[in-house]
Amino acid sequence: MTPGLRTHALVKRFGGLAATSEVSISVERGARHALIGPNGAGKTTLINLLTGVLAPSAGSIELDGADITRLSVHARVRRGIVRTFQINQLFGGLTPLTTLALAVSMRRGTSTRWWRPLGGDAALATECDRLLERFGLAEVMDQPVHALAYGKLRLLEIATALACRPRVLLLDEPAAGVPQGERQEIFEAIGALPDEVSILLIEHDMDLVFNFARFVTVLVDGAVFAEGDVASIEADPRVKAVYLGEDEPRAGATGG
Repeated sequence: MTPGLRTHALVKRFGGLAATSEVSISVERGARHALIGPNGAGKTTLINLLTGVLAPSAGSIELDGADITRLSVHARVRRGIVRTFQINQLFGGLTPLTTLALAVSMRRGTSTRWWRPLGGDAALATECDRLLERFGLAEVMDQPVHALAYGKLRLLEIATALACRPRVLLLDEPAAGVPQGERQEIFEAIGALPDEVSILLIEHDMDLVFNFARFVTVLVDGAVFAEGDVASIEADPRVKAVYLGEDEPRAGATGG
């Protein structure tokens, strides 16, 4: 497989605290890659570094071999790095249809005209319809976002990210807060994402991680603690200790 998104010895310091410490990971093209670790491991900091929200203290980031370390958030989106958030960032007063129309229009550079009747832009309407159907949102497409069930909000956020046609999609805990009865729909939507999109999933739900991912990286205390295929990570007693608290892991140790 060919690396799509890669970090080299990525460090982020906040004063004397190193939130990430020499993190080097490689997300292959078309990957189904999970990033896991206990609370405070540095997962969200790493995602903020990858997306340009934070600037690294040291190290570098590459997308398809090109250095993007100093690019802005918007420049990275244009290059194809798109994320969802642990807490959704949707506009409550819009509907799913208008949310997707805005996302598609922004990608196409026609966002100043997104509010015009969809019937006037057949390609825009078709793309929105496909996304609504794909993510089970057609039945609620005209409801205000603030009135949607939480599972539908999560689906809309993923659909909106996909509307940007990402090359790399960063999913930050897409199942967080979703009631048990709505989680299967989330799992199925994530599992059906396009094969050509590289996906880095940050998640605490191990059922989702082990059913979705083909490769797993474990962060502890801001450093890569273990990585490998799903079977090796699932069987690694050191990784079990991280989650079960059976032992104190040694940050920076690698394996798997």
